[in-house]
Amino acid sequence: MTQELWTAVDEYSNALLVGADPALDAARERSQQSGLPDIAVSPSQGKFLSLLARIHGAKKILEFGALGGYSTIWLARALPADGRLITLEADPKHADVAKANIASAGFEKLVDVRVGKALDTLPKIDAEGPFDFVFIDADKANIPAYFTWTLEHSHPGSVIVVDNVVRDGRVIEAESTDPSIQGIRRFNEMLAKEPRVSATTIQTVGSKGYDGFTLAVVNA
Repeated sequence: MTQELWTAVDEYSNALLVGADPALDAARERSQQSGLPDIAVSPSQGKFLSLLARIHGAKKILEFGALGGYSTIWLARALPADGRLITLEADPKHADVAKANIASAGFEKLVDVRVGKALDTLPKIDAEGPFDFVFIDADKANIPAYFTWTLEHSHPGSVIVVDNVVRDGRVIEAESTDPSIQGIRRFNEMLAKEPRVSATTIQTVGSKGYDGFTLAVVNA
């Protein structure tokens, strides 16, 4: 199995099930032209997130890591007219691009982009919860802290998705000195001991390479 094959399968399924999308294509193009790193979710992953949020009937969504707003737009599409999405972005340049993309996609009234390090921003949104759906796609070293805060601002049935938790398989490297790997491993250890959630991790391959996501549901 090769990266070329994974990408070809993504392109095949995206052409059939996602298709051309002017708003999302424009968001990706603006992000590239602005020099943002090419680390946003793929089209199939974005639609998967949107479908999860729709299935759940989410009305209040929190996202860690807006980047250029690509995944934000997918999540906003799952919201009802009276829904609300708060997305956190540490980099002011990235946040400006995200705001432009979100506005162009027609979600300016539903989405609130908060600029600053998430750990500094979270205390300012304490009263905004509990959240129905949370997507954690920010710096991996701080995932344990993000998860802890999220769990305290969720309710029974809340869905939590954490992205990039496999890292080309390096998550199994217990002796790794990479802060991202150690952050994910601490998060996994927390999950294993946390009775308030039911969770699983799914490995993924595709145009974004070999990685995976963790899906958790807050227990009743």
